Amino acid sequence: MPFTDVGEITRLSPRTRVFEFGWQSWSPTGAYRPGEAPPRPADDNVQTICYRPETPVPAGAFQGEGLLAVDPGDGGPVSVFSGPGPEEVPSIRAREAGDRLVVSADGPVTRHEVDGGLDTALRWWAERVAGDHAPDRFPAVPPMWCSWYGYWDKVTDADVLANLALAERHGIDADMFLIDDGYEAEIGDWLDLRPGFGSLERAVGAVLETGRRAGIWVAPFLVGRRSRVFAEHPDWLVGDAHAGVMWDQDLAVLDVTHPDAADHLAGVFTRLRALGVSHFKLDYLYAGALPGRRHEDVAPIAAYRRGLELIRTAIGPDAALHACGAPMLPSIGLADIMRVSPDTAPRVLPKAGDLSQPSQLGARLTGAAREFLHARWWVNDPDCIMARPEVEAREQWAGHIEAGGGLRGSGDPIAALDAWGLETTRRLMVPTRTEPS
Repeated sequence: MPFTDVGEITRLSPRTRVFEFGWQSWSPTGAYRPGEAPPRPADDNVQTICYRPETPVPAGAFQGEGLLAVDPGDGGPVSVFSGPGPEEVPSIRAREAGDRLVVSADGPVTRHEVDGGLDTALRWWAERVAGDHAPDRFPAVPPMWCSWYGYWDKVTDADVLANLALAERHGIDADMFLIDDGYEAEIGDWLDLRPGFGSLERAVGAVLETGRRAGIWVAPFLVGRRSRVFAEHPDWLVGDAHAGVMWDQDLAVLDVTHPDAADHLAGVFTRLRALGVSHFKLDYLYAGALPGRRHEDVAPIAAYRRGLELIRTAIGPDAALHACGAPMLPSIGLADIMRVSPDTAPRVLPKAGDLSQPSQLGARLTGAAREFLHARWWVNDPDCIMARPEVEAREQWAGHIEAGGGLRGSGDPIAALDAWGLETTRRLMVPTRTEPS
C-alpha cells in the first residue's frame, strides 16, 4: 500500500524525541531527536535478514513498525501512532517539514495522546495491545545454559555433557541446557545430524537424567539451498521469496500453507518433542512473514502466525516456545519468550557499524529500549550472559543483564570462566521477574 499522511506534530523543541519500534528481534529500536540519523542496514542482505525488507526507510525519515511515538519534550502529551494489532502491522513514518513532523503510514493507524512522558506512553501502549492477545500473567522462567557463544556451529554432544558436569561441579544453576545451531546437517534438514555432532539422543538423555530440561535450536521457516528439503521438495517453498544469504548459501522459505510442507514441519517438532525436548528456540522467524507466492492465498503475517500455531500444536501447551529473529507484533500470544535485541557478541561494537549485527552495543541499546515489553507480551530474552576473560567490557554486559527482568542464560564454556566469571554467572543465574517494570 502507498503511504498516506495521517497526522502531524507541531510542538517541536530541542528535546523532542521520536521512538522507532523495530520490525523484528534484531531490528534496532530506540528514541532519536529530529536531525539525528537512526540505525539503518549496512547492505541489502542485512535489510532482508534484520529489518523489514519490503519497506526500506527513505533518507531523512523515521520509521516504526506498528508503532511510532513522538515525545515533544516540553512536558506535553506523547503522540502514539499505532496499527490495529498483531495481525496487521503498518509501517509508520515521520518526516521533517520545516518546524513540524508529518506522519504517514501504509495501513490503518490510530493516534493517541498519552500524558506522563515517553516511558509511560510505551507501557500504556504495550498493555493496550496485549489486551486479549497475551496471557494475564507470566510465570518465572528458570535460567539456562546455551551452547552457541562457546562452541558456535561446531558444538558436539561431548561439549554438552562436559558442561553439564561442570555446571554441577561449580554450582551453575542452569535448569535447562539448550543445544544451539550446529547439530543439524543442513538448514532445513532438522532431523539429519551433522556428522561431527554425535548423538542427539545421548545429549538430550544426559540432560534429562539430571532432572533438567532439554532445549534445541531450529530455524523452522528457513530452507538452505544445500539442504535435502530444497532439492527434493521445491513445491514446498514460497515462490519469489528470498530470505537472504547466511551459512554461505541462499535461503528459501518453507510454505506452511502447503499441506505436505506443514505435515513435514509438524513431524519434525513431534519427533523432537518425543525425544524429551521441551524448550524450542525458534530462530530466523522473520522468514515466515516474507511476501511471496504461497500454496494458499494468505497474507504474509497470517502465514507466519499459522506456522507458529502449527508448531505450538506439535510441541504441546507445556513446552516453551522461544522466538528469535521474530516479527515482534505478529508474535504476541504465540511466543512464551522473545529475543528483544540483536545477538550479543564477545566484542562491543558491531561490524560495519550496523546496530542490527551481533554486538554488545546493539544488544544493550535495543534490549533496554524494549524492556517495557517484559511480562506484558512475553518473557524478554536479552541474550546470554558472557563472562569469560576474553569478552570485551564483560562487566558492562553483566550489568545490562542484571538490570533487566528477562531470561537469564549462561553462554560460556564453563571451563573458560575465571573466578570473576564464575561468581558473576552464579549471581546472575536467577529466574525471570514475573512483574513488568
